[in-house]
Amino acid sequence: MTGKIVDILKDGNIVVPKLLLSNYKKLKITEKELIVLICLLDNDEFDPISISEMLGMKSVDVITTINSLAKKDILVLNSVKNNNVCEEYVCLDNLYNKLVLNLMEEKHEKLPSNIFDKFEKEFARTLSPMEYEIIGAWLENDFTEEIIDLALKEAVYNGVTNLRYIDKILYEWKKKGIKSKEDIEKERANFKKKNPKGEVFDYDWLNE
Repeated sequence: MTGKIVDILKDGNIVVPKLLLSNYKKLKITEKELIVLICLLDNDEFDPISISEMLGMKSVDVITTINSLAKKDILVLNSVKNNNVCEEYVCLDNLYNKLVLNLMEEKHEKLPSNIFDKFEKEFARTLSPMEYEIIGAWLENDFTEEIIDLALKEAVYNGVTNLRYIDKILYEWKKKGIKSKEDIEKERANFKKKNPKGEVFDYDWLNE
Protein backbone atom coordinates (compact mmCIF):
# COMPACT_ATOMS: atom_id res chain seq x y z
CA MET A 1 0.00 0.00 0.00
CA THR A 2 2.87 2.39 0.80
CA GLY A 3 4.31 1.60 -2.65
CA LYS A 4 1.10 2.88 -4.24
CA ILE A 5 1.50 6.21 -2.43
CA VAL A 6 5.07 6.49 -3.74
CA ASP A 7 3.88 5.74 -7.30
CA ILE A 8 1.25 8.48 -7.08
CA LEU A 9 3.80 10.99 -5.81
CA LYS A 10 6.19 10.15 -8.64
CA ASP A 11 3.53 10.35 -11.36
CA GLY A 12 2.27 13.89 -11.90
CA ASN A 13 2.28 16.97 -9.68
CA ILE A 14 -0.28 16.33 -6.96
CA VAL A 15 0.63 18.49 -3.97
CA VAL A 16 0.12 16.54 -0.74
CA PRO A 17 0.08 18.59 2.49
CA LYS A 18 2.79 17.43 4.88
CA LEU A 19 0.24 17.68 7.69
CA LEU A 20 -1.89 15.04 5.99
CA LEU A 21 0.97 12.55 5.63
CA SER A 22 2.12 13.00 9.21
CA ASN A 23 -1.32 13.07 10.85
CA TYR A 24 -3.64 10.81 8.85
CA LYS A 25 -3.41 8.01 11.43
CA LYS A 26 -4.47 10.41 14.20
CA LEU A 27 -7.58 11.15 12.15
CA LYS A 28 -8.22 7.38 11.92
CA ILE A 29 -7.68 7.41 8.15
CA THR A 30 -6.51 4.08 6.74
CA GLU A 31 -3.77 3.82 4.11
CA LYS A 32 -6.33 2.89 1.46
CA GLU A 33 -8.39 5.96 2.38
CA LEU A 34 -5.25 8.09 2.30
CA ILE A 35 -4.47 7.03 -1.27
CA VAL A 36 -8.00 7.93 -2.41
CA LEU A 37 -7.75 11.26 -0.58
CA ILE A 38 -4.51 12.06 -2.38
CA CYS A 39 -6.28 11.50 -5.70
CA LEU A 40 -9.11 13.81 -4.60
CA LEU A 41 -6.64 16.59 -3.74
CA ASP A 42 -5.95 17.07 -7.43
CA ASN A 43 -9.58 16.95 -8.58
CA ASP A 44 -12.67 17.54 -6.47
CA GLU A 45 -15.02 16.00 -9.05
CA PHE A 46 -16.49 12.72 -7.85
CA ASP A 47 -15.25 10.31 -10.51
CA PRO A 48 -14.79 6.83 -9.00
CA ILE A 49 -14.04 5.28 -12.40
CA SER A 50 -11.10 7.61 -13.02
CA ILE A 51 -9.75 6.99 -9.49
CA SER A 52 -10.17 3.22 -9.83
CA GLU A 53 -8.19 3.26 -13.09
CA MET A 54 -5.45 5.35 -11.52
CA LEU A 55 -5.13 3.15 -8.44
CA GLY A 56 -5.96 -0.22 -9.95
CA MET A 57 -8.92 -0.55 -7.60
CA LYS A 58 -12.47 -1.65 -8.33
CA SER A 59 -14.93 1.21 -8.67
CA VAL A 60 -17.07 -0.27 -5.91
CA ASP A 61 -14.04 -0.22 -3.58
CA VAL A 62 -13.41 3.44 -4.40
CA ILE A 63 -17.05 4.32 -3.65
CA THR A 64 -16.95 2.31 -0.41
CA THR A 65 -13.76 4.08 0.64
CA ILE A 66 -15.18 7.54 -0.09
CA ASN A 67 -18.36 6.68 1.84
CA SER A 68 -16.19 5.58 4.76
CA LEU A 69 -14.35 8.93 4.69
CA ALA A 70 -17.69 10.73 4.63
CA LYS A 71 -18.86 8.79 7.70
CA LYS A 72 -15.65 9.83 9.47
CA ASP A 73 -16.52 13.46 8.62
CA ILE A 74 -13.34 13.80 6.55
CA LEU A 75 -15.14 14.87 3.39
CA VAL A 76 -18.59 15.84 2.13
CA LEU A 77 -20.24 14.91 -1.18
CA ASN A 78 -22.15 17.81 -2.74
CA SER A 79 -24.54 17.60 -5.69
CA VAL A 80 -24.63 20.40 -8.27
CA LYS A 81 -27.05 20.70 -11.21
CA ASN A 82 -25.53 21.83 -14.50
CA ASN A 83 -27.83 21.94 -17.55
CA ASN A 84 -30.27 19.57 -15.82
CA VAL A 85 -27.41 17.14 -15.21
CA CYS A 86 -26.66 16.32 -11.58
CA GLU A 87 -22.92 16.25 -10.86
CA GLU A 88 -21.25 15.31 -7.58
CA TYR A 89 -18.24 17.06 -6.09
CA VAL A 90 -16.10 16.26 -3.08
CA CYS A 91 -15.54 18.98 -0.48
CA LEU A 92 -12.42 18.49 1.67
CA ASP A 93 -12.92 21.47 4.01
CA ASN A 94 -13.57 19.15 6.95
CA LEU A 95 -10.23 17.43 6.36
CA TYR A 96 -8.33 20.71 6.35
CA ASN A 97 -10.16 21.95 9.46
CA LYS A 98 -9.32 18.75 11.33
CA LEU A 99 -5.65 19.01 10.32
CA VAL A 100 -5.45 22.62 11.53
CA LEU A 101 -7.15 21.80 14.84
CA ASN A 102 -4.82 18.85 15.32
CA LEU A 103 -1.81 21.12 14.72
CA MET A 104 -3.12 23.63 17.26
CA GLU A 105 -3.64 20.92 19.88
CA GLU A 106 -0.10 19.63 19.38
CA LYS A 107 1.26 23.14 19.72
CA HIS A 108 -0.65 23.77 22.94
CA GLU A 109 0.46 20.45 24.43
CA LYS A 110 4.05 21.70 24.25
CA LEU A 111 3.16 24.84 26.22
CA PRO A 112 2.56 25.06 29.99
CA SER A 113 -1.02 23.95 30.56
CA ASN A 114 -1.47 25.43 34.03
CA ILE A 115 -2.02 28.96 32.72
CA PHE A 116 -4.81 27.79 30.41
CA ASP A 117 -6.51 26.08 33.35
CA LYS A 118 -6.35 29.34 35.32
CA PHE A 119 -8.04 31.26 32.52
CA GLU A 120 -10.82 28.70 32.20
CA LYS A 121 -11.36 28.78 35.96
CA GLU A 122 -11.56 32.59 36.09
CA PHE A 123 -13.70 32.84 32.94
CA ALA A 124 -15.89 29.93 34.14
CA ARG A 125 -15.90 28.39 30.67
CA THR A 126 -13.77 26.52 28.17
CA LEU A 127 -11.38 28.65 26.13
CA SER A 128 -11.91 28.88 22.37
CA PRO A 129 -9.16 27.82 19.91
CA MET A 130 -8.53 31.51 19.16
CA GLU A 131 -8.08 32.27 22.87
CA TYR A 132 -5.63 29.38 23.16
CA GLU A 133 -3.70 30.92 20.25
CA ILE A 134 -3.58 34.36 21.89
CA ILE A 135 -2.36 33.04 25.24
CA GLY A 136 0.15 30.82 23.45
CA ALA A 137 1.42 33.88 21.55
CA TRP A 138 2.01 35.70 24.85
CA LEU A 139 4.15 32.83 26.08
CA GLU A 140 6.06 32.76 22.80
CA ASN A 141 6.64 36.53 23.05
CA ASP A 142 8.49 36.08 26.35
CA PHE A 143 5.66 36.95 28.71
CA THR A 144 6.16 34.59 31.66
CA GLU A 145 3.35 32.48 33.03
CA GLU A 146 3.63 34.48 36.27
CA ILE A 147 3.13 37.87 34.60
CA ILE A 148 0.22 36.55 32.50
CA ASP A 149 -1.41 35.21 35.65
CA LEU A 150 -0.97 38.61 37.34
CA ALA A 151 -2.53 40.38 34.35
CA LEU A 152 -5.44 37.93 34.49
CA LYS A 153 -5.97 38.69 38.19
CA GLU A 154 -5.78 42.44 37.47
CA ALA A 155 -8.46 42.12 34.80
CA VAL A 156 -10.74 40.01 37.00
CA TYR A 157 -10.29 42.51 39.85
CA ASN A 158 -11.49 45.25 37.49
CA GLY A 159 -14.46 43.12 36.43
CA VAL A 160 -13.19 42.44 32.92
CA THR A 161 -12.84 38.91 31.55
CA ASN A 162 -11.65 39.25 27.99
CA LEU A 163 -8.23 38.72 26.43
CA ARG A 164 -8.16 42.06 24.64
CA TYR A 165 -8.11 43.90 27.99
CA ILE A 166 -5.44 41.56 29.38
CA ASP A 167 -3.37 42.02 26.22
CA LYS A 168 -3.37 45.79 26.77
CA ILE A 169 -2.27 45.33 30.39
CA LEU A 170 0.59 43.06 29.39
CA TYR A 171 1.94 45.42 26.76
CA GLU A 172 1.52 48.41 29.12
CA TRP A 173 3.60 46.52 31.69
CA LYS A 174 6.15 45.64 29.02
CA LYS A 175 6.57 49.34 28.14
CA LYS A 176 7.17 50.10 31.83
CA GLY A 177 9.65 47.23 32.21
CA ILE A 178 7.38 45.38 34.66
CA LYS A 179 8.30 41.69 34.83
CA SER A 180 7.23 40.52 38.30
CA LYS A 181 4.83 41.04 41.18
CA GLU A 182 7.48 43.12 42.93
CA ASP A 183 7.71 45.46 39.93
CA ILE A 184 3.93 45.92 39.98
CA GLU A 185 3.95 46.77 43.69
CA LYS A 186 6.75 49.31 43.16
CA GLU A 187 4.84 50.95 40.30
CA ARG A 188 1.72 51.17 42.46
CA ALA A 189 3.71 52.61 45.36
CA ASN A 190 5.22 55.28 43.11
CA PHE A 191 1.78 56.13 41.76
CA LYS A 192 0.42 56.44 45.30
CA LYS A 193 3.18 58.85 46.26
CA LYS A 194 2.36 61.06 43.30
CA ASN A 195 -1.38 60.87 44.07
CA PRO A 196 -1.72 60.91 47.88
CA LYS A 197 -5.34 62.15 47.90
CA GLY A 198 -8.11 59.67 48.57
CA GLU A 199 -8.24 56.72 50.94
CA VAL A 200 -9.33 54.24 48.28
CA PHE A 201 -6.50 53.33 45.95
CA ASP A 202 -7.51 51.82 42.66
CA TYR A 203 -4.77 51.91 40.03
CA ASP A 204 -6.05 51.66 36.45
CA TRP A 205 -3.05 50.65 34.32
CA LEU A 206 -4.73 51.63 31.10
CA ASN A 207 -5.90 55.09 32.19
CA GLU A 208 -3.29 56.75 34.35
